[in-house]
Parts: sequence; structure tokens; C-alpha cells
Amino acid sequence: MIKIGYAFTGSFCTFKKSLEAMKWLVDCGYDVTPIFSYNVYNTDTRFYKAEDFYRDVKEITGKAPIVDIAAAEPLGTKNKLDLMVVSPCTGNTLSKIATGITDTPVTLAVKAHLRNSAPVLIALSSNDALGANAKNMGYLMNVKNIFFVPMGQDDPEVKTKSIVAHFDKLLKAVESALRHEQLQPVFCNG
Repeated sequence: MIKIGYAFTGSFCTFKKSLEAMKWLVDCGYDVTPIFSYNVYNTDTRFYKAEDFYRDVKEITGKAPIVDIAAAEPLGTKNKLDLMVVSPCTGNTLSKIATGITDTPVTLAVKAHLRNSAPVLIALSSNDALGANAKNMGYLMNVKNIFFVPMGQDDPEVKTKSIVAHFDKLLKAVESALRHEQLQPVFCNG
């Protein structure tokens, strides 16, 4: 059975779509291990209460989410995964991955996974992906074993720098990343 780490970071408005994508993976027979950033684990928003989100993810995967660095570190040694998915991946997390900062369960899980030369799939959701974070996105697109879910501008008239992954393409992107291939096109309207 293919083992997938599925990490959530704080783009709370995309949680519903990401949960649906994660459920597709589970329904397709993937063994999914959920991982939360500290903000996901501790923050109540208008989109989700942290406790409810934790419960929903645990119900879908049958596993309690990893919520601390100590539990994330063994994902690169004892509990190796075939693929790490970061969905949604905020601009903050993207910048930490690009610069090697490992101060959350998600960033440490990604680092632990990459040291095994295993693929990481990023479903970007960032209001500044075409601004301050463009350099990080461009850098990571050229890093071996890092792949992106196809993405596009979600509201180009109002949020001119914002990019959001097409979560409906996540399953195909997973299949491609497992073959160490980038699903094309990377940038599309839908």
C-alpha cells in the first residue's frame, strides 16, 4: 500500500477542498497520515473550529494527525512515506521549505521526507505567490523531488498576486509525483 503524508497549513479558506481531495486519496486505497502545522492545530476560524477539523481529518484517515515536531521527525526514518503532500501550502510554509526552515511539524516532515530523495507535492494557496513569494515558488520548481498541483489565479481582478491550487487535480498530481513527474500544465485556468 502506498503511504502518503498529507500536511495541512493555514490557508483555512481552502480546507473544504483539501479535505475532499484527501478523502479521494483514502477512497482510492492510499494509506494517508495527516500532519498539521501549529496554526492548523490551534486556530479557530470562521471556516473551521480547530477541534472539529482535527476530528474530521481523523475520521477520514482513521489516524490522529501529527501535531508536533517530535512526532513528525520519524517520517524520514522509522515511518517512511512514499509521498508527502502539503495541501494547502501557504506562502509562509513555501518560504520555509525553500530556505530550509524546519520549525513546524509540516516543515520538519517535508525535510525528513526529502532527505530520502522522496517526492513532495505542493498544493499552493498563497495571496502573495506572484509577489513576495514568487522567488520561492520559482526556486522550488527547480528543486529535485518537489512537484506542484496545477494552479491558477483565483481572483485576478481583486487579488492580483494570489494563486490557488486546483484541488480537483490533486489525485492526478499525486499519481504523477509518485512517478517523479510534474503534472502539466502547471499554470492553468481550471
